[in-house]
Formats: sequence, structure tokens, C-alpha cells
Amino acid sequence: MTGDLDLPDDGSASARDDGSAPSRAERFRIAAVRGAARARELDRSPALQRAVKRLRETLPGDAHFGDPLSLGGARHTEAAGRAIVGLTGDRPGVVRELGLGGVQVWQSLLERLGRGGGEHEVVLVFTDLVEFSRWSLEAGDDEVLRVLRQVGEVWEPPMTERAGTVVKRLGDGLMVAFADPRGALDAVFEARRRLAALRVDGWSPRMRAGLHVGRPRRVGGDYLGVAVNVAARLGDAARADEVLVSGDFLGRLDARTVSARRRRRLHLKGVPDALEVYAVEPAQG
Repeated sequence: MTGDLDLPDDGSASARDDGSAPSRAERFRIAAVRGAARARELDRSPALQRAVKRLRETLPGDAHFGDPLSLGGARHTEAAGRAIVGLTGDRPGVVRELGLGGVQVWQSLLERLGRGGGEHEVVLVFTDLVEFSRWSLEAGDDEVLRVLRQVGEVWEPPMTERAGTVVKRLGDGLMVAFADPRGALDAVFEARRRLAALRVDGWSPRMRAGLHVGRPRRVGGDYLGVAVNVAARLGDAARADEVLVSGDFLGRLDARTVSARRRRRLHLKGVPDALEVYAVEPAQG
């Protein structure tokens, strides 16, 4: 280069310092730089951002798609959302909102076609270990970690072998989602049977479980809603080796395959008052 170009505010390119005219390539570069600057300016425009957000609220699907809670899963829509957030950075912008809006509509379409799970009936299972916290206080971190790994190797396979999806691990517990009520209950019974054979120095792991069926809201890789709360409360209320289910769940089983006993005088916070609760076991004979 024989001299620098001046870039006046009107977007034109003046001559070099030596008085010669800029080449076509230089003029193209200058135009590209100014175009990019203008695009960044529009992308950060508060007025345009507000307009796009209002547009997203009118589109089908979750208008808040793009926050950390909605991007925690492994589905294609969540992966695409994470890619958009990663490419556009943490700064809000029009391009980011438009991209997430497109994925929002895509996710909604998949749910309508039966592939999103947001509007479909789901069996929710919560399991945990009875008196684990008391034992862990004296066991030490290394021993607790070793036992939790052993427990996971024992009770997770029965869930996944019956098409269950482990939604999350809750320290000494699991949240698992199923499509089939019978498969969910069989998985819990089998997990309990396998866990009973596990022996730990000074402690015998014993599980309890709660099962409910409903239509929770799918948010990222998690589920939210009353149905989740009901299943979790049932799990908390169960005794050692006890499996509690809701009346809604029990009604989806063949009554000949289970033995059910009504649990009365059971007060659960955050669940419908009319909820019926049963302790169930495999039918004998």
C-alpha cells in the first residue's frame, strides 16, 4: 500500500495520502467494513430487539426458549439453541432473537407431531435411598461416592432397559420418565429387587419410590408442573421398600397384575386434595 485511505462519515472513500484513487478492491473492503458496522448497529438496536421479542410472543412454542433452563437437553432443538447462543454471545441482539424464534417454532412443530413430549402423557418416577443422609454423615465423602456409583450401577439399568429416560440424578435419587405405566412399575420393582442384594459396610441401602402420570411441561431436558410435584411428593412419603402410586397411575394398570392398598391419612403439600394414593406390590400367584 502506498498510503492510507481516509474513511469519511458519509461512507465514501477519499484518495490515498499520495493523491491516487483507491482501487476497486479497496472500495469493496471499505464498503464491507461499513456494512458490517451498520449491521452491528441494527442488531443492537433496542427498538428492533423489542419488536422481535413481541413477535416471538405471538409465535407458537415457548417464547422464553433460549434461557439456560430451556437448553439443558440433548434434543436437536436444544442443541441448535445452544449453538445460536454460543455464536451470538451473551449480548442480546436481533439476530439472536430471530434465530431462537425459528428454533422455538421448530420445537413447537415437533411437539405437535408427537416428537416433543410437551403435550403428551408421561409417567414420572422418583426414587431415593432411605436414611442415606444419616449414614453419609459418618461414612465420609469417598465412601459416599463409591456407594452412589454402586447404587447407580444397580438401579439405573432396570429403568433404561424398559425404555425409561433418566431425567436427572438427585444425589441419592433418580427422576425417570416413561411412556408406559406397566414398564415403569416393573422397572421400579426390579430396581428394588437388585438393590436389596447390595451390601455396604455398616449399612444396607433400601429404596422408596413414587409414581404418577400426567402431562408435564417439557423444558429442555427436564419436566415442570403439578405432575412432577405429585410424583416427587409420593416418593418422599413412601416408607423403606414401599412403592406409592397415584390413583391416576393405578387406573392405567391391569388390576390383576398388582396388589394395591389405599394409603389414607396421608397429607402431601402441593398436590391436589382429591389425590388418591396406593401402596402397590406385584400380584401374588
